[in-house]
Amino acid sequence: MKTLNVDLDLVRKYNVAGPRYTSYPPATKFTDTISWEQLSTKIEENNRSPRDLSIYFHIPFCETLCWFCGCTTVITLNHDHGMAYVEALGREVAQMAPRLNKDRKVVQLHFGGGSPTFLRPDEIRRLGEIIHKYFTFAPDIEASVEVDPRRLTREHMVALREIGFNRASMGVQDFNPKVQEAIHRIQPREMTQDAIDWMRELGYGSINLDLIYGLPFQTPETFNETLDTVLAMKPDRLAVFSYAHVPWIKPSQKILEVKVLPTPESKLEVLKLVIERLTKDGQYVYIGMDHFARPNDELAVAQREKKLQRNFQGYSTRAGSDIYAFGMSGVSQIPDAYWQNEKEMPKWQAAVDAGKVPLHKAYFVTDEDKIRREAIMRTMCDLSLDFAAMSQRLGINFEQHFAQELASLAPFEEDGLVKRRPGGLEVTDSGRLFIRNIAMCFDNTLAPVGERRHSKTI
Repeated sequence: MKTLNVDLDLVRKYNVAGPRYTSYPPATKFTDTISWEQLSTKIEENNRSPRDLSIYFHIPFCETLCWFCGCTTVITLNHDHGMAYVEALGREVAQMAPRLNKDRKVVQLHFGGGSPTFLRPDEIRRLGEIIHKYFTFAPDIEASVEVDPRRLTREHMVALREIGFNRASMGVQDFNPKVQEAIHRIQPREMTQDAIDWMRELGYGSINLDLIYGLPFQTPETFNETLDTVLAMKPDRLAVFSYAHVPWIKPSQKILEVKVLPTPESKLEVLKLVIERLTKDGQYVYIGMDHFARPNDELAVAQREKKLQRNFQGYSTRAGSDIYAFGMSGVSQIPDAYWQNEKEMPKWQAAVDAGKVPLHKAYFVTDEDKIRREAIMRTMCDLSLDFAAMSQRLGINFEQHFAQELASLAPFEEDGLVKRRPGGLEVTDSGRLFIRNIAMCFDNTLAPVGERRHSKTI
């Protein structure tokens, strides 16, 4: 892929609120009117065949709160909470595992948070024992963990490797000391480099770094220095997120309002810098949205081979697998349903202790949802649509079914973001930045612009 040039006028035009499409319909459509009895029928149907499994464990704990954070966390200095939570996870897994087809293989494992490395190494090993007791790993499993370099030891990475992890992701956000102080996350470059060195020494096959633009005191000049440092570390993947300021959801973000947040124009200049620098000379492939990967990374290969998909863990290389999530706020995903665990620790704990599934909200996917989900998925992952192939796959006449939606792509075509051709369409390299907007054309659940409860698309 050649270096991408970002047209800031188009960014301004299309920067509206919209879903990230980790599910379709989005999680804003989940409801508390679905009972466990109704959901258990869907789970039983899902386990009549040995479909591949993806399992997720949410470890919510952090010692301190990063003021930009939008994650579901529990802030505590008391590490004794770790083992109690691990044992509760064990009880939750023990309740669900008998419902799963015993021949199902785990092709993906993910620990997210919070910070999974809040757990002590022996607690990580204990959670590994629980997982291996109830699940069978596929030989080529992709097992990824989010780590916090600020409280990380080599022993943590050893323990994670012992229980099967082969990929890791770290939040960096920004290496500028003034920015780090403003967001309450002090993480010197040396600390991050130590973690990367341990990972490479221990055989982790892929390392991802997360950056955020739009934070206090950031400028294109300072962020360019952060990119210098990051590129020298040679991560396999990068996720570069736009800071979403939502203090009505995360009150702690109000603290940042007294800081010097970048102007919208400066924020867009940083975005332009990121995309153009990372794609220069083909260093990274711009997968779409906020994700970049080395050309030989599994994520980039999967996209080229049209095997990429999106789920609640973002872009995924394991198409066709179902997600079963454990821990507070975890979201599970099977073809016919989505469901989320209780989002508050006391409610989740009480349900697990009572031997109940900690169900918070759920959604049953309709036939029309499935058709639209596939159209959105293939657009976002393949960056193209073959109308004949989609018609055969979905059992419809794709062009007739989506005649209005395809017509609504005209502005994107005029702006050089989409190319229509007989029997299909392609998203151009420039269109990758606007992939959420393009996908929104196939969404029949969108609220009016002023009523959408989503982040901005860019």
